[in-house]
Amino acid sequence: MEAINLQKTKNILKRKSLYIGLAIAYIIMMFVFPNETKFKYEYQRGRPWMYETLIAPIDFPILKTDAEIRAEQEELASVVVPYYVYDNSIYTTAISDFAKMQTVQDLPRGVEKIIENSINKIYKNGILPDEKYAAIKSASASEYIVIQKNRRATEELLGSIYTVEKSIKYIKSELLAQYPLLNADSILMKIQINNYLVPNLVIDQVSTEAMHKEAVNYISPSKGMIYAGQLIVTEGETITAEIEQLLNSYKAEYELSLGSNGDIFQLFFAHAIITLIVLSLLFFNIYFVNVEVLKQLNKFSFFLVVALMNFCITVFARGIDPKLLYMVPYAVFALYMISFSSSRMAFPLYIVALIPLLIITEHGIELFVMNAFAGGVALVAFSFLNRGWHQFLNALIIFISLLLVYVAFRLLENINIEALDYNILLYLFLNALFVVATYPLVFLLEKIFGLVSGSTLKDLADTNNTLLQELARKAPGTFQHSLQVANLAARAVTAIGGDYLLVRVGAMYHDIGKISNPQCFIENAAPGVNYHAGLSPMESAQEIIKHVEDGVEIAKKHNLPQIVIDFITSHHAKSQTMYFYNQYCNQGGDPEKIDEFTYNGTYPTSKEQVVVMMADAVEAASRSLKDYSAESISNLVDSITKQRLTEDSQLVQADISIKDINIVRAVFKKHLQEIYHARIAYPKRNK
Repeated sequence: MEAINLQKTKNILKRKSLYIGLAIAYIIMMFVFPNETKFKYEYQRGRPWMYETLIAPIDFPILKTDAEIRAEQEELASVVVPYYVYDNSIYTTAISDFAKMQTVQDLPRGVEKIIENSINKIYKNGILPDEKYAAIKSASASEYIVIQKNRRATEELLGSIYTVEKSIKYIKSELLAQYPLLNADSILMKIQINNYLVPNLVIDQVSTEAMHKEAVNYISPSKGMIYAGQLIVTEGETITAEIEQLLNSYKAEYELSLGSNGDIFQLFFAHAIITLIVLSLLFFNIYFVNVEVLKQLNKFSFFLVVALMNFCITVFARGIDPKLLYMVPYAVFALYMISFSSSRMAFPLYIVALIPLLIITEHGIELFVMNAFAGGVALVAFSFLNRGWHQFLNALIIFISLLLVYVAFRLLENINIEALDYNILLYLFLNALFVVATYPLVFLLEKIFGLVSGSTLKDLADTNNTLLQELARKAPGTFQHSLQVANLAARAVTAIGGDYLLVRVGAMYHDIGKISNPQCFIENAAPGVNYHAGLSPMESAQEIIKHVEDGVEIAKKHNLPQIVIDFITSHHAKSQTMYFYNQYCNQGGDPEKIDEFTYNGTYPTSKEQVVVMMADAVEAASRSLKDYSAESISNLVDSITKQRLTEDSQLVQADISIKDINIVRAVFKKHLQEIYHARIAYPKRNK
């Protein structure tokens, strides 16, 4: 009765902890939930507009498409606007030298003044070397350059800038305008005009590159306006690329301004209901697929945290840049879930965890379908390709699955494959790589939540590992017994929907303590050697019982998970070594001293522990049978299961139904009959 009350208390505490966990998750999701309303229209290019005629309720800019922005960037990338610095010292020196020039004889009055004024104007505009001017003219589509003069940069038309050759032509034209009959070439040669025309514009390469980079990176995101009252789309009209662009622009403006200015209480109420629905779906999924998880607080907490991580990452990635959602490795959450549960539970839970994509993201349906498909592919692929370089092959398969869905949705929008956004393709590739890169975090989650992953169990079940090899070497009989118990228990637990791999590992290690004293146990005793000869029944019982304590010590020394240690402590629970107890009583011992013959173990709590306990007893007892008929095996199995269930009350804390026990009993009988079937006697050949 005390054990039953203790179990009830534990169940109440578990339920309270479960509700507290759900409440904490609910509060976090409400806090993180984007504080904005959702755009109420769903539309797709090439499909008819299914709503009433839409008139713009507000002014909003028409946003450019990604293709238009890329085209502008490519166009600007091909145009380089040179940045020059005006060197005033060259101008000052040239004017000073010209003023010191000796007057040339036979020059008409005023010619020198005309030349001086022309030089002033030429230097004011700026002089470029002839070869630089020609290079800019041929290589750049720009019609202007930038000149920094007196710490102020201005754009100047390239045509207003002079070269030495162009300067001479200008001076000649000014002279001939005043003196048509003047031999201008001869005069300019006499005064050596080239000495006073020195390029005074110096290229600033660093500023040129910086200005070019800034021009390429800064592209106006809009191209015009839609004003309130203008028509956007009529009811039933097919959505073209132009209409889709208007709708996208209206949606962006709505989410930026109108979406965050709605009724805050209405918004809060909507978020509260949606969050409740998501968590309820998670709960219902666990309840209907495997209700046992609700009784395992650490496992339920793990599923809750993974779903919460999925939600928070979705919100944060969307807040930074919605395109980053294509890079989030959602499929790894499916792999985390299947590491600690069956595929029957992992995939539905993963689908529920993806629901926020449908609710809070712009391309929700596309992202949901894409990641649901990739998650399913990952679950299948990782069951075959989960070691070494095969994981990168798995990443390739995931990338292909993501790419297929992305291309399918683009084709639905009537977009040519050549026009695909290559940035998104890169994000999808990184997504697949991140699935492989972040999967090892499962071992950190394993430690945090006190769970054991499928990978760890597979390693423990390998008979080539150090501890099992030591068992096979020191206690070969026990090793063979453990193998038989593992086969028997695994077959039975599969029939009742238990964890096949966990039961197999638990059975392999349940008697590991016999390594410390193998000869004490009949299955390891050498022929003709009786370890218990000379020991009293009580001493023999203590030696037998000690293998549980030794097993726990060895398991901890080799860092076996607690869930495996639980099989060691529960496989005899608090039963008695009846052989030595009966022997003790028959020799006149006090029957009240039964505690000296009782294992100090723990009662089994899960169906897996119960199956291993019964498989251990049935397998050991079957070796003593002299008659392996179906009836004899059936009686043996019925006797042992009945004893465990009713007579010694070893299953008082076990979470297993009578129906499951009957199924296990039937599997045991069938398995033992197949092992101990009658052999055919080979006839002797006549001489």
